[in-house]
Amino acid sequence: MTIQDLKDKNLLLFEAISGSRAFGLATENSDTDIRGVYYLPKEDFLGLNYIPQISNETNDITYYEIGRFVELLQKNNPNILEVLASPEDCILYKNPLMDQLKPEDFLSKWCKDSFAGYAISQIKKAKGLNKKILNPMAKERKSILDFCFILEGQGSVPLKKWLSVQGKVQEKCGLISIDHTKGMYALLYDKAGTLGYKGIIQHEETNQVSLSSVPKNEITVAYLFCNLDAYSTYCKDYREYWKWVSERNEDRYTINQQHGQNYDSKNMMHTIRLLQSCEHIFKTGTLHIRAENRAELLGIKAGNLSYDAVMQKAEKLIRSIEYHYSVSNLPDLPDLEKTTKILVDIRKKLYH
Repeated sequence: MTIQDLKDKNLLLFEAISGSRAFGLATENSDTDIRGVYYLPKEDFLGLNYIPQISNETNDITYYEIGRFVELLQKNNPNILEVLASPEDCILYKNPLMDQLKPEDFLSKWCKDSFAGYAISQIKKAKGLNKKILNPMAKERKSILDFCFILEGQGSVPLKKWLSVQGKVQEKCGLISIDHTKGMYALLYDKAGTLGYKGIIQHEETNQVSLSSVPKNEITVAYLFCNLDAYSTYCKDYREYWKWVSERNEDRYTINQQHGQNYDSKNMMHTIRLLQSCEHIFKTGTLHIRAENRAELLGIKAGNLSYDAVMQKAEKLIRSIEYHYSVSNLPDLPDLEKTTKILVDIRKKLYH
């Protein structure tokens, strides 16, 4: 089943322009997203060919089977509630049966988790992105040697510097562990290379230092501390950073670099919009998706606000949501029995 099949077989129940154009935030470069609802031929619905969702390759156009659509509405899914609340000027087609589905039958206190919860996850993501932008990592990966230090007096020196000053190489070193300590080792050196020491590490990618069998009476030349915790954290950050580099949208990254505010401004614009929408739900008990503060939101997208200013705005909205949630008259959850009955009624009429 394809999108064209839905249209050719007159299976569409609802179709609307969504996203930034529905929110009133479109610019000349904005894409046109389409969302809609369909029903399956009776044989497919009753048989083994149930298809809950159909999209194009880029997911700019997505349609949901009526049952899946209602299921997501019952879960207070923000994207689906916003489709149902599409402004009249964005609705391309609407079967009269869809009038039975009203946003007010689904809005509940679950919106706090679905709207604000998602927005908070995006704020955490923005903080992580801010950290990545402000702390770029060199492509050359550090080894565990960079996290080893030689104790000297009341301080320490990096192992690599100590080896260079001493004219030694790590391959001729031998380490033995010290009882009742973590990350501390006695270091011995075999200048002739005849004692079989394993070196401090055996290859650059290892995540542990090597221990050697040391003959009795060999002299300890230094004490080494290996900060394995710091090395483990570095490896995690390194993987995440270069995974982000490989997957990031270069056009958006370039825009973010140009405005220099060190956050994904487009994503944060939508995050603030989502929080404001959630606040409106608990203040009024209604869902209104056309933004009335277009200039403010587009200003965030353009990078006119600092990262700290955007975070302060988000935190203020979250506090407001918490308060209005506590005094809201919305039900704790949607009336599942009522909304499921509406779905059943719609399907009975479709398959009559």
